[in-house]
Amino acid sequence: MRLLNCCKVSITLTALIVLGFAPPKAQAALLVNSNGTNSVLEYNETTGSFIKAFVPSSSGGLKRPTDLTFGPDGNLYVSSGDTNSVLEYNGTTGSFIKTFISSGSGGLEFPIDLAFGPDGNLLVVSNGTSSILKYNGTTGAFISTFVPAGSGGLSQTRGMRFGGDGNLYVDSYGSNSVLEYDGTKGDFVKTIISSGSGGLNGPAGVAVLSNGNLYNTGADSNSIVEYNRTTGTINTFVSSGSGGLSTPFGLTLGPDHNIYVNSSGNNSVLKYSGTTGDFISTFVPSNSGGLERPTGLTFSPATSVPEPASGWSMLAFGAFLEALLVLKHKQKQKKSASRDMNFVGTVSGTIKSIARKTIWSQPAIPPNRDIKSEKEAAIRSVVDNFSRA
Repeated sequence: MRLLNCCKVSITLTALIVLGFAPPKAQAALLVNSNGTNSVLEYNETTGSFIKAFVPSSSGGLKRPTDLTFGPDGNLYVSSGDTNSVLEYNGTTGSFIKTFISSGSGGLEFPIDLAFGPDGNLLVVSNGTSSILKYNGTTGAFISTFVPAGSGGLSQTRGMRFGGDGNLYVDSYGSNSVLEYDGTKGDFVKTIISSGSGGLNGPAGVAVLSNGNLYNTGADSNSIVEYNRTTGTINTFVSSGSGGLSTPFGLTLGPDHNIYVNSSGNNSVLKYSGTTGDFISTFVPSNSGGLERPTGLTFSPATSVPEPASGWSMLAFGAFLEALLVLKHKQKQKKSASRDMNFVGTVSGTIKSIARKTIWSQPAIPPNRDIKSEKEAAIRSVVDNFSRA
């Protein structure tokens, strides 16, 4: 009987272990460069409400931030236009880590866009030299000029993105066109949107949606143009001024598959249907959180944050193992050992069942879910069941 009571205590504590690691809640946010305040601002990914300055003004020497991207290591990389450098920040806290690409490295002049390539290295648009430079994705050391100035007619480069085919698509503001380059070598492939096609004027941002099509903002036409990679057709996806769009500079695909666009002319972020291009809402209102001249924007990767477990978790696991060892010893001394072993088998099966249902089978925790009450109810159920054994 004493042994069974010991096991019951162990069951209760082990249930705390399993339930202590509740299904993680996915967390993400929209990060926007505030060029006019030398900072990166954070907004709720669902409501667009201001959360905080993720990277405070001038942190690490940040001056006129133009673009931002998360690296393979999960950290945030921000181009600092006026210091001709790229800065690295903690992807979770926003704290400054280091100058990743030093000022002027490789001839870098006013970096305006960033993209990590399939090889893990970082490409940087050097707007001042109308070229694209390649840097080691781990050390930040200069590797080479990936796309030289003038290649394919490249002039006053503004934005770039890798497509689903692995090639690089680049805005050429000076020639009012969008160019395609080999994603491995940087060789010019072709012009995919020629000057003025689809009403594009002043290309200043590229995005590739889940359908594989290419979308470009026209900073001077206040519109978004769509390039269908299957048919080669070019259409106006978001008409000029739709929803108040003014001087769009940068766009990104949201987790809801809609398009989010910096409307720099009125210091806001606008949301459009990723399917039809219809205006949905002003996602981030004008000047929210001090937003001034928004340039780059990106959604942070969704991270899973499990509830913290206390030191009782280790104690519980140890107690359970101790109970099993005692039981094994008693097995040689008592005829009732077989009944005890059946009991332990039932315990093991119950714990595995709880683990499967609690950790692997359930989705992220809804905001209104009462986890504490659920834990208590589950523990009571486990104890009650075995009290009747």
